[in-house]
Parts: sequence; C-alpha cells; structure tokens
Amino acid sequence: MEFLTPYKSKILIPDALSAAEFSIEHAKFYIKMLETLPKVLHVSDAGIVQTALNATAAHFLLQSQMPKSWFFDESDECVFCDVGKLFQLKCGYSKVLALVIDNGLQAATVMILSQQCQLSDSKSLSQFDTIKVMHNRLHPLRKARQVVAA
Repeated sequence: MEFLTPYKSKILIPDALSAAEFSIEHAKFYIKMLETLPKVLHVSDAGIVQTALNATAAHFLLQSQMPKSWFFDESDECVFCDVGKLFQLKCGYSKVLALVIDNGLQAATVMILSQQCQLSDSKSLSQFDTIKVMHNRLHPLRKARQVVAA
C-alpha cells in the first residue's frame, strides 16, 4: 500500500525527500493519534487513519514555521495545549476545527480538520494544511451541557 500526504516538497525537510523508514518514534506518535482521535473526532475509521497519518507526517517532516496568529481572533480563555488536542480557530465569522500536532512554549502548530479555512480574500487553508499560532488564538471546544432537573 502507498499512502500519500497533501504536503508539497517545498515545505518538507530535506530528509523527507529521500527514502526513509517509519521509525519507532514515528510509530509511537501514530499510535498515540490512533488512540486519541476516535475519542474526540466523530469520523469513519478511514478518516481517523488518514488524519493520524497526515498528523504524523506533518509532525516529523514539515519545515518549522513562524507563527501566523494575526489571521485568527484571540481567545478570552487560557488553554492547556497538548499534542492531539482539538481546538477551534476563529477567523472573522468562521470557525474551523484544528488539531495540535506540535506544541511549543508559546505557540502550537495545528492541522486544519475542517474542509477549508478562508484567511483573507486571497489566502485560504484546506483540510490537513498546517499553520503555527500563538496559544492565545486557540479556542476551547464547547461540549453540549445537559441540564438535569431534580
């Protein structure tokens, strides 16, 4: 089988352009994604595998990015950011789902899970594209609260 990612060679690290085997570190990350994603995403098994493979490829093989937080609205809440966690990014009036694939002290690289994210009139991100944003741009997901009357 051959699995392809949507990432162009110009955004990959040089090692990604040569034949490299799936390492133990890659496998650990991939398995962590396979275990985490079904708990937070409601998509098919094939969708989980595709997301986990793209997250693994992005985490290990994409070049480092500078944060581009200005595209997104600030969050009023301080969030705990960790690899595998889902957040919303708000860009104007639209909201997109984003998966943290790499986390730093002040910023996180996220993979867009929504079909598209319109950043400006001329720039947009597609599903599985990545962008680095400051932690204060990550909006926590709201779970539906159930009120039980006693």
